[in-house]
Amino acid sequence: MNDQRNTFFNAVDRVAKRWLAEGLPSRQKLDEAASELERLREHLGVRGIWQHPPFMVTATLDDGMGQGLAIIEKFAVLIGIRLISLGLMQSPEAIIDACRRHQPDYLGLTILQFDTEEDMTSISKKLPRKTRIVAGGPVFAGDPDFAVRTGTHFAAKNVADFLRFMLDAVC
Repeated sequence: MNDQRNTFFNAVDRVAKRWLAEGLPSRQKLDEAASELERLREHLGVRGIWQHPPFMVTATLDDGMGQGLAIIEKFAVLIGIRLISLGLMQSPEAIIDACRRHQPDYLGLTILQFDTEEDMTSISKKLPRKTRIVAGGPVFAGDPDFAVRTGTHFAAKNVADFLRFMLDAVC
């Protein structure tokens, strides 16, 4: 990793570790932290934490507001992930079709309700082999086995957990 990318990586790592230790700040503070990291990234002249960034498709199945997804997308782009957002309230078929067309490294989902289990399982069985599901939402906290049953590769508790997962993917 070159010096500039390493400097940026370390800055993101410090933010993720602080949030994991202390808890997430307000939405306003999350946005401020993203802006600070973006300024640093631009100052360093790097695109993100990877030399060859991964590709992610994002969507929600049952979330009509998308606040969590918006935060994850903001930080995903900030750290250099190439991203296509399908948007809110997508059908399993639309998500599967997009993943088959685009062949992403990751499918990022936010899941709110337990009644999505059948849809999640269907999606995980029909994705390209290389695509890993990184998901978050209250259903994963409410039912720790939900991720295993649905074929979800990583259930992020929050944006700090997501960042930690992505930082670990670099190493």
